Amino acid sequence: MKIMVFGATGNTGRRVLAQGLQSGHEMTAFVRNPRKLRDQLGEHAAGQVRVIAAEMTDPATVGAALAQQDAAILAAGHAGQGEEFVRIVDTVISQCESQPRFSGRVWIMGGAGLLDIPHTALIGNDLPGFPPEFQTHNRNFERLRRSALDWSVMCPGTMTESREHPEPVRLRVTTDILPVPVPEAIRAYSEAEIAGHLFSRLHELNVAYDDVASWMLDHLELGGPFKRKRVGLAYQRTAPALRGDGEA
Repeated sequence: MKIMVFGATGNTGRRVLAQGLQSGHEMTAFVRNPRKLRDQLGEHAAGQVRVIAAEMTDPATVGAALAQQDAAILAAGHAGQGEEFVRIVDTVISQCESQPRFSGRVWIMGGAGLLDIPHTALIGNDLPGFPPEFQTHNRNFERLRRSALDWSVMCPGTMTESREHPEPVRLRVTTDILPVPVPEAIRAYSEAEIAGHLFSRLHELNVAYDDVASWMLDHLELGGPFKRKRVGLAYQRTAPALRGDGEA
């Protein structure tokens, strides 16, 4: 499969790139700094990657880069960039829409605050106390919903360098809702109380960068189970997956 990685030198992107190479995919890296890419991958691995050194705010270059690609993984930017992050996502999505030789499969990065809170009509990003810059994820999500692309939004909590569990764990995967149990009593909570409850449990949403990268790479087929879905990840020790959820 031919895969484009935007932001291929970042914490998530470089892992997507390395794992994609190991799996035999044809990887293209869209980066600002190709020297950094070579330093991260090593000369041999970097030689197996098609590299495009440009700014993601240049629509013509982004569109040309997407030609004949089967999938695009947008791991560039972060919520703290504000309007610049929104522009990056809009540029890439717009070019995915307009490039006739792109298959239409897209993953972008969001965050756990973009997921529905069970038993409520709320998402974390809209609650009091959540950083206002997280609203950029809401805007990027709405931009995707207006498109006809085959997209998914990866919505992890805090990403870590490695799994920090002394015992074996499984990956619980949910679509559109938080991947941790939430009591039905939360229906009676105020928004401030819901926010406090979630803040006290944020550690349950920690997940390793490598697991995030591998999950996206394993789900690049068109029309798959995560088409037009937000995807939540969390580790679990013994509890079985709920119906409609997955494990890895």
